[in-house]
Formats: sequence, C-alpha cells, structure tokens
Amino acid sequence: MRTKVVDLAALAALCISAVCVRCDAQILSEWRFSRDGGKNWEDVSVPHDWAIAGPFDIRNDLQKVKILENGEEKESVKSGRTGALPWVGGALYSRKVTVPEGTGYAALVFDGVMSECEVYADGKKIGGWKHGYNAFAVELPPVAGEHEIVVKTHNRPESSRWYPGAGIYRRVKFLTGGETGLEVWGNAVYSPDLETVKVTSECRGRVSKVIHRMLDGGREIARTGNGTLKGKFEPWSPESPKLYTLVTEVYDAAGALADRAEEKIGVRTLEYGKDGFKLNGVKRKFKGVCLHHDLGPLGAAFNGDAFRRQLALLKEMGCDSIRTAHNMPGEEQLEICDEMGVMVMAESFDSWAAAKCRNGYNLFFDGWWRRDIENLVKKCRNRPSVVMWSIGNEITEQVNAEGLRLSRELQAWCRRFDPDPGRKVTQGLSWMPGAIESGVVAAMEIPAVTYRLPFYKAICEASPYGFVLGAETASTVSSRGEYFFPVEVTDKPYHGNLQCSGYDVEYCIWSNLPDDDWAVQDDNPWTIGEFVWTGFDYLGEPTPYDMHWPSRSSYFGIFDLAGLPKDRYWLYRSRWNTSSRTCHLVPHWTWPGREGKVTPVYCYTDSPEAELFVNGRSQGRRKKDPSSRLDRYRLRWNDVVYEPGELKVVAYAADGGKVSQAVVRTAGRAAKVKVEKRRFGSLLFVEATVTDADGNWVPGFDGVLKVRTSGKLRFKAVCNGDATSLESFHLPRMKAFHGKLTAICEGEGEDVDVSLGGMEI
Repeated sequence: MRTKVVDLAALAALCISAVCVRCDAQILSEWRFSRDGGKNWEDVSVPHDWAIAGPFDIRNDLQKVKILENGEEKESVKSGRTGALPWVGGALYSRKVTVPEGTGYAALVFDGVMSECEVYADGKKIGGWKHGYNAFAVELPPVAGEHEIVVKTHNRPESSRWYPGAGIYRRVKFLTGGETGLEVWGNAVYSPDLETVKVTSECRGRVSKVIHRMLDGGREIARTGNGTLKGKFEPWSPESPKLYTLVTEVYDAAGALADRAEEKIGVRTLEYGKDGFKLNGVKRKFKGVCLHHDLGPLGAAFNGDAFRRQLALLKEMGCDSIRTAHNMPGEEQLEICDEMGVMVMAESFDSWAAAKCRNGYNLFFDGWWRRDIENLVKKCRNRPSVVMWSIGNEITEQVNAEGLRLSRELQAWCRRFDPDPGRKVTQGLSWMPGAIESGVVAAMEIPAVTYRLPFYKAICEASPYGFVLGAETASTVSSRGEYFFPVEVTDKPYHGNLQCSGYDVEYCIWSNLPDDDWAVQDDNPWTIGEFVWTGFDYLGEPTPYDMHWPSRSSYFGIFDLAGLPKDRYWLYRSRWNTSSRTCHLVPHWTWPGREGKVTPVYCYTDSPEAELFVNGRSQGRRKKDPSSRLDRYRLRWNDVVYEPGELKVVAYAADGGKVSQAVVRTAGRAAKVKVEKRRFGSLLFVEATVTDADGNWVPGFDGVLKVRTSGKLRFKAVCNGDATSLESFHLPRMKAFHGKLTAICEGEGEDVDVSLGGMEI
C-alpha cells in the first residue's frame, strides 16, 4: 500500500468534483504566471486563459488569407478571425510539487495547454506536447522532495481559424504512487450488452492480479478478477444518465494492494447500420449542436459550472448531443456530459498535412497524429457519452488518394485503442463529389457530411452502410433582437451595422436554413440526424463580416455569446423538445417610425396551426404547409401592418383545441431592469432585461448597465451578445444589446444589483 499522506479536505473535494479519482491524485490549481520571460510573476488559478482580458484590437489578428470554403479565389485581409484578442505569443507557468518518501512513480497529467507546450522539472525538460487541444502525461523522476515545475507555452500567429485561448486552460493533475499501479487512462471499458461490462487494465510494474468492482451508490453490485462484470444494469441515455462507480484494485507481485482507482462509467450499447442509429436497442436521430471550446466572456479556460449551464440550456431546447468542433474535448467536459446525459462526437483535427492556416496543426500532423489519436481515445473511451469519434473536419485531402489512405489509417488507429465495436468513426466531409469519387465516403464507418444537402442521396448510395449523418448543418446567421426590412431570404447577408436578421432567413453561400435540413431528414428515413453549426456563438470567425471591423465573434449560434437565446432557439425547440409546448413570436413589437408599414410576423411553434391578432383583430389562421420551404416548419403572416399595441398568437392542436399562446406588447420608455438569476455550482448567472414601467422588454435600449456585488459574491464577467462590441468582459459595466446582457458572478449568495441610469434595481 502507498504511504502517501493525503490532505483529507483536498481529497474530499476531489471525490465530489472529479469523476475519475485516484487515491494519489491532486489537482494543481494554484500557479505563478509570467508573460515577460519570468521577470515579473503573478498568482493565477488554473484553468487559466491569459488572453481573454483583451483588449480587443484589429491589429491582434489581421490575416491575409483565401478561404476556400467561402468560394474565395484570391487572398484578402480578414479582421477578427480569431476574436481580435491578444492570444499570440508565449507565457510561463511555475509552481512547486512535493514527491513523498517511498514514491516509485510520479507524473503530471495536463488536460490541455495552448499551445506547443514544454514542461520542465528543476530546469530539465521532461516532456511536452504540440497539439493545444490534447491531453498528455509527463513523468517526473520519483525523487522525494520538492520540485520546481515550469511550463512554457507558445501560440504562433495564423495558427487558428477561431479564438484558441492561451495558456493552461484545462486542469492539471499530479499523480504519485508506487512502482506497481494502473497506467494513466489504463482502463478500457465497454458494454457488449446491457447485462455485461468488460474491463481490461494496462498496468506498470509487476502485477499479481487486478480486481474490478462495480458500485451503485456505494453498494457493491458486481465483482470480477477476469475482467467481465455481470448484472442487471440500468442503461445510460440522455433521458436517464445512470452512472456506476468502477473500482480497480491492482495487486503487486507479493499480493499486496498497490493501487486503487475509481471512475464513473455508464452501461449502454450502440448500433449504426441500415436501420439507422440505435442507443440501447432503440432507434433515434441525433438532435445535436457543434460547440467550440470557448465559454464566451470566460474565454477558453474551462469552467465546469459554465459548461453545465450551456448543456442545461441546450437540453431545455431538446438537444441531446454535441460535436466538439473542431477539437479534442477536455476530461471535465466529458464527465459533465456523462452526468447530464449528452451524447458526444469527439473530434480530433481541423486539418491534416494540408494547411488551412499557415501555422496550424499541419506543421505537426505527420509526426504527431498517432500520439494524438491514441491519447484522445484512451482518455475518452470509458465515457458513455462518447458515441463516435471524428478524425477530422472538412479535411482538404478528402478528395484524393492520400486522403483515402489517411482516412483508413486514422480510423484503424481509433479502433486499435477503443474496445467498443459499437462506437464508430466518422469525419465531416465537405468537398463533393470529390469525397465520393476518392472513396473516402465509402471508407468511413459513419458517412457524414457538412451541409451539401443535394449530395445526401449520393453519399448514402456510395456508402456500404446505408445512412447519412449531418455532421454540420444550417450555419444560419442571426443577431439577437435584430430585424431588417423587407424580409429577404439570402445567402449573401450584409447590413451596414454588421448584424444579421433575427427572422432566421440569412445564411452563407455554402450552407442553408434549418428548414432545409429538416426537410431532407424528414423525407429520407436513412438520415440519422444532425449537429447544427452552432449551439452558441463563439469568439472569432465573424462570418459574414470577416472583412469588416468591428466584428469579432460568430453569428451562427442558436444562443448568443452571452448565452441568451436568439429567436432560432424557439424554432429548434419547436422541433426538438417533445415534452412541452413551444409558442414564440418574431419579431418584437416596438417599432417607432414603422407605423402603417408592412412588418411580417412569424410564429415558431410545435402546433400545426395558429391564429394571429393585432390589438384584438384577427390577421388570419395559418396552417403549416409541407410543400413550402418556409411554411413547412414555421407559421408566417407576411402582410401584417405595424401599429403599436398588442401582438398575440393562439396555437391549436391537430384536433382544433387551443394549446398555447404568446403575447408581445409595444414598450414604453426604459424604467427598470428585470433580473433573472440562475445558479450553476459556484457561478451565478444574472440575465438582465431592461423594461418599461409595465414590465415590457425595451428592445431599443443600448445604454450602460452596471453590476454590483456584495457579501461573498464577486463579479467575474459580463457579456451583451453583440458581435461588434469591443467592451471588456471583465469590467462590471457594459452597454446593453437590445436591452439585455448577462453578468456572471462567483461565490456564495445572490447579493447582486444591476443599475440603470443611477437607479438600483
């Protein structure tokens, strides 16, 4: 047995917050940080993103590039492509660790460092990793005593297509133990059926036996010495994310217990085939979104409570899955997906050897991809939430023989380290028909495509598996609270204020509307669902305004950068959330100067029919029309004439009964702030809405709101969701965007005020 003395308070915190708990694991959160080569240091808490504090500046990421996906034929200067934040350059992190007497093994496990990381112990380099999104472990000489750890990071210019963050942005673990024990990510777990769990363990040192035990709430329900656990297990699913505790005990050559590890696992089965996708034997389609790794105003530094909020908002919409676009997920991220019941496509690379960015992963692909895939799969393979691997996103090589060779090799490499035959491998294919003609489509276990709806049938026919997944869909662009007249469906949106229409009719030349994806899915039973681009707006990639300043974040999100829902939220909710009613009106009804002008009204509802009223006068009853592109999934009144007052819609079920309604009213002058508070762990999210005296939202308000905390609660960040705002996230004041913003506070209690015009609310 190990003789290491463990801080009981620290261990208790680990047992509560970490899913995979080693009896000798410490999470290293306190570090020193320097941006000037070690001349000056400050204390920081890891995970840490040193670039998110800004300032925003057009000079931070000007790039002269040609974006093939946008149909560009020549290079042009792009601004805001990586968020206009100062993420380029290097940094140092330093701290001391203590190796106890009698230690035979010591290692540091980094879940993600941005980027090109080098790790030193007492001045000697002991390891490092090139890929900023991957996890890796480095061993320390197991010499008892205190050791100085230094981590060097370096972000090259033009190495990303979005905001990557900077620094040690995911957690770090320090492992110490004996010469015999379980390797890092040493267990491989899968369920061939719902009554069997198979476990193999990779160990170091001389091992006499390995015992596995399954616990349910602390009660042992199964035990084995041969790697096969049998029992009546409750299956894991998004609707019922049941988790068990797997205990692994490793005994040394003398028969003494040398190591003990715990991890949360789920029991579930996966099937992909001509009958579609089945989870636990039940057919279903993915209702998924793509997510970049930044958390809006919190940046790239992973925060489990902020991520829980994202998943909670998505699940309330009816979403059941995410794609970790276009990067490898963090360990904590997957632990939370396990816990909350969200299926995951775990992605790996945005490029292979052919460059998308001058200094991207292409510089390292040939020498590193095997190590990167191995670590990705080993780290993620025991997570019930991970239901497929992605070996790349819109890879340039997909159209040629080299792409076919690499697709087969990367897919086989995933299989080498994943024992679960039900979990398959995919990639987001885009260049059609080239990817069909090259054989890459036929080679993939899951044929998946980004957009390219006219090719779905050809892809299905080219694949031996008989189905198609939308790995990336829609890319509709919109801004919360923005509407333009006349309402025009367009794939070339441009407006002078650098915003996009909330009517959800604007998209990109390579993408489409949500309605288009749903029509293809509904009309073709061999489709297995979609991953929408994107669940939340993210920093960087400000399409369609990447050549216009100021614009520094995306417009693709169903939620804006502050986590506030755009109108599109209710459109997706009307399709995905089958447990409660949806009824939402577009647009708002406060239009000074538009009196007497045509102002179209849309209703997003799960009902097949609804009637619209303006100040009590019926504007007609509408039914969804399966033959119409925009009326199949929406209800539209295109000839409504604006007049101030009340806009009301009443929705009806198929049998004619009233089931839901929505009302919006013309707002008066801004008078107060409505505050809605929602806590996730240590974080309190405060959604502030400016209203008139009667409580009606004032969409035209763009004045400054101030945030003040007291007691044990402290201000952390603020965001208004405006892709053109250059205000700092880290000052407790910001202009509202269409009368709203979100403040994030940390600590105990709810002692927070939001002020408007000197009046405390």
